[in-house]
Amino acid sequence: MTWHIGCVRGLCRVGAYEERRLKMSNVSEYVLDRLSEWGIQRIYGYPGDGINAFLYALEERRERLRFIQARHEELAAFMACAHAKFTGQVGVCLATSGPGAIHLLNGLYDAAKDNQPVLAIVGQQAATALGTDYQQEVDLISLFKDVAHHYCHMCSTPSQARHLIDRGMRIAQAQRAVTCVIIPNDIGAMDYEEPTREHGNTFTGVGYTPPRVIPQVTQLKRAAEVLNSGSKVAMLIGAGALGAGEEVMSVADALGAGVAKALLGKAALPDDLPYVTGGIGLLGTEPSDRMMRDCDRFFMVGSSFPYSEWLPKEDVVGVQIDIRPRNLNLRFPMDVALCGDTRETLRALLPLIERKADRSWRETIEKNVSEWWKKLEKRAFEGGDPINPQRVFWELSPRLPDRCILTSDSGSSANWWARDLKIRPGMMASLSGNLATMCPGVPYALAAKLCHPDRPVVACVGDGAMQMLGNNALITAARYWEEWSDPRMLVVVLNNRDLNQVTWEQRVMSGDAKAEVTQTIPEFDYAGYARMIGLEGIRVERVDDLTNGIEAALAAKKPCVLECVTDPETPPLPPHISFDQAKKFWSSMLRDPARGGAVKQALRNMFPSGDQ
Repeated sequence: MTWHIGCVRGLCRVGAYEERRLKMSNVSEYVLDRLSEWGIQRIYGYPGDGINAFLYALEERRERLRFIQARHEELAAFMACAHAKFTGQVGVCLATSGPGAIHLLNGLYDAAKDNQPVLAIVGQQAATALGTDYQQEVDLISLFKDVAHHYCHMCSTPSQARHLIDRGMRIAQAQRAVTCVIIPNDIGAMDYEEPTREHGNTFTGVGYTPPRVIPQVTQLKRAAEVLNSGSKVAMLIGAGALGAGEEVMSVADALGAGVAKALLGKAALPDDLPYVTGGIGLLGTEPSDRMMRDCDRFFMVGSSFPYSEWLPKEDVVGVQIDIRPRNLNLRFPMDVALCGDTRETLRALLPLIERKADRSWRETIEKNVSEWWKKLEKRAFEGGDPINPQRVFWELSPRLPDRCILTSDSGSSANWWARDLKIRPGMMASLSGNLATMCPGVPYALAAKLCHPDRPVVACVGDGAMQMLGNNALITAARYWEEWSDPRMLVVVLNNRDLNQVTWEQRVMSGDAKAEVTQTIPEFDYAGYARMIGLEGIRVERVDDLTNGIEAALAAKKPCVLECVTDPETPPLPPHISFDQAKKFWSSMLRDPARGGAVKQALRNMFPSGDQ
């Protein structure tokens, strides 16, 4: 996916008259106008006295540079990350000094770990007070230096603002990274001055055009030789394959390969393709797992999937494509590691690929995929107390609107989101991939609606994440939803009164029983809360009411919370269970307060109806 951000001075919104006016602005006004030059139209944030100069400047520019007031700075950072994911453009967030700046960090780390371009503009106490342990004084350069290590600087003089914003924007876009500009509140209120034409000053400009990155022909030929010599090619695609679906399909067809998808690559290919095996790893599928274990060639495209134990054996020959050199040969010892843009590299590689005449490997994969979907359906229709969570996703999947955008929170909801929701052409989807933090599900959905107000959005969230931050995000949705041309924003909440993913990790990874004092969370009326703040809310407690509830929620004329009361004892089974995992699970059941339901549901899912 290629994006161009920037403009030609004099031909965009900021013309010659505007240039003269900028020179009379204060620093905060200049920063906002410079962001407009870069094409930024929306800033996510929360006010505070450390950014006072920005607040009135935003009010004056509300027609061309919109401030989205999130209910929490962490929300703002998540929304800036989602803005980048769903537009390909730099997301910008704004926070005050001290605690406001600190609150941004989780969302910024989410962006950094998923290689998303985000610029954080952060207030600071007056420069004249720094070093005096002043109230809310925090060493922000040190604080942000890790998450924004590509570029993190503080404005110490007004004429510095130009190159700080230009470099923060350009580096965020070019490196697909988080950058940070810190502006003390007294500097922000000073008159802006252009740097003078003298030794020691620098003069930056607006705009960035990404390069065309393609490997050398000799490397492409080597990669083709490796792939052509195999008879069982397994592909794994990630976020780097988004926007390159046609090229992935063409190469996979020629190679007779199956294609597994890392979580961030869920929307790269539709799930109705018979050779798409679905996810990989703990949240993955049996066809993906079998393909990785049985292949003789491994082709990894645009992914830094972290769990090496789910990849092929080391004696399998590998080829990799990634635009970031640091990701090459990182998880698997590749024979050929190609640094390049996914779409361009696959296009250059395709003429060198020999179409495989023997399609038996592909036929085996398609058979496994077909059987897997049947197994998922059987699992979904097994009973639950009161509702099997898999059934929620199975019934939701075929009813998803065309062109919808899917988001998920971390937790057990991500298991069913990854496995049971079938992506169709034209959809988008994302979640917190590498940080795997709680709470981005609803903020992601909200940012998706703000960026694409004409598209329906569906977020799938656990009750723990809703209580932590999701309910706050609904207040923000209540403020803005009437502006959307398509008001549909559905938040599906799995109400199981349990921090479910950690409960199952305790059981299977540590052999510990469920610790009720840490895992049980308070009951809360999520649907009623949505109605209280002016949204729609539907609560489903019986499986017989599920399909009607989903259809009513998707037909709502305003954002809607669909609260489904689900069974916490339905296990998020991995594609295969090791002896050690099984041993720890059964050991935990000897002491687990919910062992009756957990054992029953585990057996149901391992041996669904018709498989006994």
